Amino acid sequence: MGKKNVEGTYMELKIPVGVSNRHIHLSPEHLAYLFGEGFQLTVMKALSQPGQFAANETVIVRGPKGEQKMRILGPVRGASQVEISITDSFILGVPAVIRMSGDIEGTPGITVIGPKGELQLEKGVIVAKRHVHFSPQDAERFGVKDKEKIRLRTTGERSLIFDEVIARVSPSYALDFHVDIDEANAAGLKNGDVVELVRE
Repeated sequence: MGKKNVEGTYMELKIPVGVSNRHIHLSPEHLAYLFGEGFQLTVMKALSQPGQFAANETVIVRGPKGEQKMRILGPVRGASQVEISITDSFILGVPAVIRMSGDIEGTPGITVIGPKGELQLEKGVIVAKRHVHFSPQDAERFGVKDKEKIRLRTTGERSLIFDEVIARVSPSYALDFHVDIDEANAAGLKNGDVVELVRE
């Protein structure tokens, strides 16, 4: 472990911040339905996790109270999933169900509108639970295990401690702390900032 200061923070172990705005992941079937058979997403920019990207393509997501334009993140996934903030949940009129990505059973559905079609998702709308992506090497360096709950300290004028952060460990991950835009704004965080692991 790194050298601990008097407040219990491992100062040498910095974790970069990735702020996540509202977005959607689509299954191959839903992508074809919304954009046409054989359509392939095109890359606007690469994301922090290897192989993942923000696509040029967007859709309209419509709830009982309102609608929002959302960017598609690629590549396609096994199941479609809409990730929103709690603020977005008020605008759309859907419950703010906080879940880890991929855990969509029992979550709200929503209407998704693309250039070639419109579909009703029966489930898949979540507010993503804050988490850190660790490679196995980074997990060992930080002394954390997969699915462990950790605490992170921010710095600056709106500094705070994020509790209940889930560590996610995989060889396919790159080190990154994922928060939605509501949480980032509360702490004055932006992409490229860093947070510190706190141990009691």
